[in-house]
Amino acid sequence: MLKTRIITALVLIPLTLAALFLLPPRAWGVVTLAIVVIGATEWAELAALKKRRWLLFVGTTLFIGCVLLLDPAAGFTPESGWADAVVFWICGAATVFWLLVAPAWLASGRRVESRPVLAIVGWLVLIATWMAVVALQTRSPGLLLALMAIVWIADTAAYFTGRRFGRRKLAPSISPGKTWEGVYGALAAVAIYALLLLPFAAAAGYSRALDPIAAATWVAIALLLAGLSIIGDLFESQLKRQRGVKDSGSVLPGHGGVLDRIDALTAAMPPAALIAQQLLR
Repeated sequence: MLKTRIITALVLIPLTLAALFLLPPRAWGVVTLAIVVIGATEWAELAALKKRRWLLFVGTTLFIGCVLLLDPAAGFTPESGWADAVVFWICGAATVFWLLVAPAWLASGRRVESRPVLAIVGWLVLIATWMAVVALQTRSPGLLLALMAIVWIADTAAYFTGRRFGRRKLAPSISPGKTWEGVYGALAAVAIYALLLLPFAAAAGYSRALDPIAAATWVAIALLLAGLSIIGDLFESQLKRQRGVKDSGSVLPGHGGVLDRIDALTAAMPPAALIAQQLLR
């Protein structure tokens, strides 16, 4: 299993980086939309959608993405992406979900089995994540990579810190392996990473004075994104537990499905796109 995971990673990482830095925004949008559609098939399975509802969910996901990316009325341009208002409303709605609805959903421990509700949530989560990564890549591929790295660093630090020091379970009924000590390790690692990024703020488009307040604000934003990434991870784990499956799919050998790899990103990228829209020129 470990060998398979490593081989898959060795293939995916250079392909992802090449696409991120070499593809123009619209081509990047097409590639990432294809990935999101695969994720939609997995979400449809987790939501227990059958036949026509399955096709409707996946087809509508593809249709919405194509309209947003290709229809002139949507206003997407390779130079500037979508209009600020489009990103604000779609990523904003997803951000509200991750800040308010998802934590309450997880804390209640209730099973949400309404297929229409799960479908609507799926469209919001998947389309907003896709829009966020396209909008951020249009602004700067390096910026998108740096923001996604917050999630990856948090996940890696949580894993190793949890294995070494983990005692108190974070959400035993959802993901027994996660601990509060892992969360603290993730936040500490992200805080250090955020401080290391400060010298690159101007290159990323931050034009204001980089004083202690601005530095503290950036660290707080990075910690918020890391915290949301944990919620995204737990949320997908809850859906899998509710459905009685270990992985969302099997398209990535050794890694499970697409949703297993982007679950944390779905919660962190929409607010990251909103923050970049407000703070960077």
